[in-house]
Amino acid sequence: MHKSNPNMRPAALPAQHINLTLPPGITVLERGWLSSNNIVIQGAAGTALIDSAYCTHAPQTLALVAASLQGQPLDLLINTHLHSDHCGGNAALQAAYPGLRTLIPPGQAQFVRNWDAYALSYTPTGQNCPQFGFDDVLRPGTELQLGDLSWQVHAAPGHDPHSVILFEPASRTLVSADALWERGFGVVFPELDGDNAFDEVSATLDLIEALQPATVIPGHGKPFTDVAQALVVARQRLDGFLKNPLRHIQYAAKVMLKFKLLASQTMMREQLQAWAQGSDYLVRLFARQSDGLPFEQSLDALVQDLVRSGAATRHGNEIHNA
Repeated sequence: MHKSNPNMRPAALPAQHINLTLPPGITVLERGWLSSNNIVIQGAAGTALIDSAYCTHAPQTLALVAASLQGQPLDLLINTHLHSDHCGGNAALQAAYPGLRTLIPPGQAQFVRNWDAYALSYTPTGQNCPQFGFDDVLRPGTELQLGDLSWQVHAAPGHDPHSVILFEPASRTLVSADALWERGFGVVFPELDGDNAFDEVSATLDLIEALQPATVIPGHGKPFTDVAQALVVARQRLDGFLKNPLRHIQYAAKVMLKFKLLASQTMMREQLQAWAQGSDYLVRLFARQSDGLPFEQSLDALVQDLVRSGAATRHGNEIHNA
């Protein structure tokens, strides 16, 4: 029997329950790895939510946000970037809160306006994101009033060329999205498109170091304070990818497959194969690997890697998330 998915039991972690010093009015909703963390901010400027998690968890997102707001309406929704695990709940939140304003990074605004699921990465990654709208863009170099404090908007390319991070200088609190986690950073998607983006990852890590945050609220995982160590780990990971780009390709393929298993929990081999063949990213990743295996064998090898690492189990033609 396969294990239950802890991602289906997202935890609501109010700031006072985290052994950290965060500004008043911030509630961190730490989610499982299928969904991004949600950050609720309340204060004089009204109520705001940073990132909305994956679409299959939209009912959980709505319940967690409502519990945090305690009867207040949600005034503002912000997306650090437009990957499906960070904005998949946008449509549900917009339906639940009719007066909700939504701000997104500027780089893909036209694709959202015209709803181009391919350009927004949802089709090539084989992921889902219900169509949503927006009211304005987050412009790097500006400031944004959230709760009782003013937050700086900084461009943070690398993981996503259009991503932003948010920094509150008085408390030195950083919302880092997928630019910095406690143990690394997100897949560098522009590299999968053939663009040279590892330098942008390095520049974003340098920016974070220059901001000198005391506390980081990442896009995934618990908030943390040992920023210097997190930067060391991230730079070591980046150096490994620079020395061996194939390692990054293999990592990206595993992340995409694990994401699908998290969403589906159980898939027949034929279903997984059909999904993978419909994902342009995976097709390209397998083609770029030097082993030259046929697609089906590459996918089987990837599944076996996840099984060996304990991230999946396999029983005949059934593949389960673990």
